[in-house]
Amino acid sequence: VQLAESGGGLVQPGGSLRLSCAASGFNFGSVVMRWDRQAPGKGREFVAAITSNGRTTNYADSVKGRFTISRDNANNTVYLQMNSLKPEDTAVYYCYAPQLYSWGQGTQVTVSS
Repeated sequence: VQLAESGGGLVQPGGSLRLSCAASGFNFGSVVMRWDRQAPGKGREFVAAITSNGRTTNYADSVKGRFTISRDNANNTVYLQMNSLKPEDTAVYYCYAPQLYSWGQGTQVTVSS
């Protein structure tokens, strides 16, 4: 199982970023996928999840209405579109396959002026 995140970076408050997670080594289209994050000095927290067929999504209250999770099963990729970013969104963002207990290496998102 391999999960490789990309797309992080430095962005100003109010800006947008799109994270990608390329998956390999398992049947991607059959598992739930999730994004979690870990801010400096804090524990890892849930951000968003999407069912295997992409029809159902779930979000943490802190990102609802600003973030959108999606997936492309043909290309084994899950995305996180992040809009209206706030400084409190600064964290390392991880792609997670909960049914396989597998995490990616993370990608840093920094929101600062």
